[in-house]
Amino acid sequence: MRLLILGGTGFLGRHLVQAALDRQHTVTLFNRGFTHPELFPHVEQLHGDREHGLQALQGRSWETVIDSNGQLPRHVRASISMLADCIEHCTFISTTSVYADYTVAPIDEGSPLAHLEDSESSALTPETYGARKALCEHYAEQALQGRVLVIRPGLIVGPHDPTDRFTYWPYRIAQGGQVLAPGDPEQPVQFIDVRDLAQWTIAMSEARQAGVYNAKGPADPLPIRQFLQQCRDGSDTDATFTWVSEPFLLEHGVVPYIQLPLWVPSTLVGFPRVDCRKAIAAGLTFRPLRETIHDTLVWDATRPTDGLLRAGLTAQHERQLLCEWHHVAGG
Repeated sequence: MRLLILGGTGFLGRHLVQAALDRQHTVTLFNRGFTHPELFPHVEQLHGDREHGLQALQGRSWETVIDSNGQLPRHVRASISMLADCIEHCTFISTTSVYADYTVAPIDEGSPLAHLEDSESSALTPETYGARKALCEHYAEQALQGRVLVIRPGLIVGPHDPTDRFTYWPYRIAQGGQVLAPGDPEQPVQFIDVRDLAQWTIAMSEARQAGVYNAKGPADPLPIRQFLQQCRDGSDTDATFTWVSEPFLLEHGVVPYIQLPLWVPSTLVGFPRVDCRKAIAAGLTFRPLRETIHDTLVWDATRPTDGLLRAGLTAQHERQLLCEWHHVAGG
């Protein structure tokens, strides 16, 4: 398969490229050349930006394109429209954040989508993220009717994750001691190992599959209690968990999903209950959680040892919250 990947050297992108190469596909990358330009020296790389620099794609053809980094609707509309006569198929990597209402559950591919008031807005803000991706989906389908595969992953995790929204927990628990655990121990969590997502995406693109698929795991509900326990089991640590109530966390301004990754308020009941049965029926599989935890820790150990993560509580903030919690709880 002659495959064009828009992006290809970031987090998901690098795993998509590797999965495609492992399956003997001919890969071309289109990106700005800024993020990890040292990767894949033997792969053809075309450089340009999606605002004004699409000229490098003109006069070329591929069997399929995977858009792994489309963020702005106008960029997706311009690039996919230009490629419409040069490709047979498009895979657009979207997000489960496209859904409009997480106060209901479960959420499936037919649930209502968020709406972007200003379709030309260039504001890359967290508040507009889901609605922007929903409009990107629309523009891709508009350009290639019936030839678009939309994949909606949730939190993508594993080696090279730049967000630390998963890495925080294996790292923190490996440090040992008293760990602040958030909210209801039985609240489910969902995420997907980047390698599982990449391998399945390439397989679906090979088959020219179309339509919309949620892509989160695991296959069975995973309580956050069980997830944290597996993080502890995978480390030689004396970590213990102190479960702190949701009202306390919210009253103390703890930011869900950022300062305590994977935790969301219980009002957002649909967020960790996205129905992914359609993708699983189409061949999506999930490696053992212990493997993801182990490989994430191994990768994390190769990074600078300043201990500064992009997500999670600082050690000082965690100690402060635990101290106040014990005072409130009388323990």
